Amino acid sequence: MKPRILFVDDEPDILEILKYNFEKEGYIVYTANNGSEGLLKAKKHQPHLIILDVMMPEIDGIETCRLLREIPEFAKTIILFLTARNEEYSELAGFNAGADDYVFKPIRPRTLIARVKSLLKRQKNVEDTIQPLHFGDLFINPEERLVKIKNETIKLPRKEFDLLLLLASKPEKVFTREKIFSKIWGDDVIVGDRTLDVHIRKLRKKIGKDYIRTSKGIGYSMRLL
Repeated sequence: MKPRILFVDDEPDILEILKYNFEKEGYIVYTANNGSEGLLKAKKHQPHLIILDVMMPEIDGIETCRLLREIPEFAKTIILFLTARNEEYSELAGFNAGADDYVFKPIRPRTLIARVKSLLKRQKNVEDTIQPLHFGDLFINPEERLVKIKNETIKLPRKEFDLLLLLASKPEKVFTREKIFSKIWGDDVIVGDRTLDVHIRKLRKKIGKDYIRTSKGIGYSMRLL
């Protein structure tokens, strides 16, 4: 089955270039010119991956991402930002809204295609890990991307869920920061230490501080409680 991709950008030239290059690679491509149209086309076509610009008319990319993540059928959809906004606060806002990746313009189409292939492959690897996991009061169902604490469902953005699942896959094993960056963000993505620390802090706030152990100067591990 060919992957379906939705590009949402208010620059027609960019949409035309991306559509041409991705269709050459065998992807089914849909396009939208703003966030409102993007939401409508996402609901209609159910893409496997959505690529958003940040600055757009009507509804900007950050808000579009947030609205998509509130719709159950887009809980597993990969969302990537492709934008000229390279400020750290904008990047963090994108991840906080539920994005899987944040890429700066300009970027060569071939490089973006490689990034998309990597994201789709990592998603498949995560979904292949289907055995539910239990850690004390913490329950993780990889197939449904479901997390519960004492039977109360905890809503996690994709990156936070993938990070939790990685640590939970090998309890007590210390994952180095480099290994976490490689597994969750990919080797071709430059991510600052602060981004990882923010994700860990948010996870601890949601599931409890005792589940994730810090190995100072090395990385993190999941504790068996």
